[in-house]
Amino acid sequence: MIGGPGTVGFWNIPNSLTVLRIALVPLVVWLLYDEPGAWEHYAAFTIFVGAMITDIIDGWLARKWDLVSAAGAYLDPLADKLMVTSVLIMLVPLGWLPAWLVVVLLCREIAITGLRGIASQEGMLLSASTLGKFKTAYQSTALGFLLFHVPTFGCDPQPAGVVLMYIATFFSLASASEYLIQFFRYSAAKSAAE
Repeated sequence: MIGGPGTVGFWNIPNSLTVLRIALVPLVVWLLYDEPGAWEHYAAFTIFVGAMITDIIDGWLARKWDLVSAAGAYLDPLADKLMVTSVLIMLVPLGWLPAWLVVVLLCREIAITGLRGIASQEGMLLSASTLGKFKTAYQSTALGFLLFHVPTFGCDPQPAGVVLMYIATFFSLASASEYLIQFFRYSAAKSAAE
């Protein structure tokens, strides 16, 4: 049974929304497999947008109801990364995004996740930067445009999605630099104090 406000334990509403986002990843992959038709585009788009909206809602509910937990703090960004990386990868064989761009974005995610792990072991918290938030906003919007893809009212949203993804890549690399600078400043200050 899923608990509501103030429910202690794993199966509260915020964590349940996060688990639902993770469970929907294979469905989105299946929908984008092997030249999807119009209904698959719309279904994948709807699921992706729903996942992005529930990402905002589950974090807000967790804070509002004081349900912030270690499991939720781990699973929430994991759910986002699983959805986004799966969609990015599935767009390459469809020819909707260049492979090199996806490689850059995925390598950045892996590198920053590793850096955060190292920082955590050193007792440092790499806080989310404004550039990182811009990256997330542009990337999510770009993927929405790319997933919609089907020309509507004489307009193909795919070119706009590609342009937005290039902007997201710029913010992605800029925020990665910011995280690296934070980490090295902290390391230098720690070494100087010892």
